[in-house]
Amino acid sequence: MGKLDGKTAIITGGACGIGLSAVKKFCAEGAKVIIADIQAEAGTRLAAETGATFVQCDVSKSADVQKVIAAAEGKLDIIYNNAGVYLSGKDGRITDIDEDIWEKVMGINLRSVYLFCKYGLPLLMERGGVVINTASSAGVIGIPDCDAYTATKGAIVQLTKSMAAEYGRYNVRVNCIAPAAIMTPMMRQSNPENSTFDEERFLKLRSPLRRYGTPEEIADIAAFLASDEATYLNGAIIVADGGVTINGDLSKI
Repeated sequence: MGKLDGKTAIITGGACGIGLSAVKKFCAEGAKVIIADIQAEAGTRLAAETGATFVQCDVSKSADVQKVIAAAEGKLDIIYNNAGVYLSGKDGRITDIDEDIWEKVMGINLRSVYLFCKYGLPLLMERGGVVINTASSAGVIGIPDCDAYTATKGAIVQLTKSMAAEYGRYNVRVNCIAPAAIMTPMMRQSNPENSTFDEERFLKLRSPLRRYGTPEEIADIAAFLASDEATYLNGAIIVADGGVTINGDLSKI
């Protein structure tokens, strides 16, 4: 018997990285999972492997989001707002970011949370449910040279708190995971081999556990938050980073 038996969950950005691990974990725990992702080939393949349902979706587009919500057929228990993007080489200092890049990052990272909650929360409010938002270490400390990304993740942290305060009365819990140093394709792209990032120095000086985290470790946290084991957690920001954010100024790496 799984901890998510009988639950219906939407996982955005579910075709790769942390989202892929979450889809596998939620399915293994008995949930009916709807994968919302723009990557058709990867999403279709994962759905076939796990028994999930794939709906191709640009998470920044209202019509696409409403199509995903409709796939739940009126029964929705969990919204996991996992989709996010960091545009390496394009994000940076606010004075250097092109306007179209700013808007793209805002659309994928923040507008997606707004849209899935706007159209999904009415279903959660009917029977109680869970919203899990994904922030980042960038949402709780200052990180240089990624101002668009940081702005979205900080906003998600605060939005989580305000939503938790508002929707708790409807038996809807809203919590947030703020990962850092998780070894995913996006993380690797953010620190290309030809960059000035010193990986060995980072692991020795800034990560108390001296290692990267795995997508499976974050998926385990998400499954816990989605389950009845976390029924008194509301408005929590769970910083899952191996201790990176307690360890000083990342600009010195």
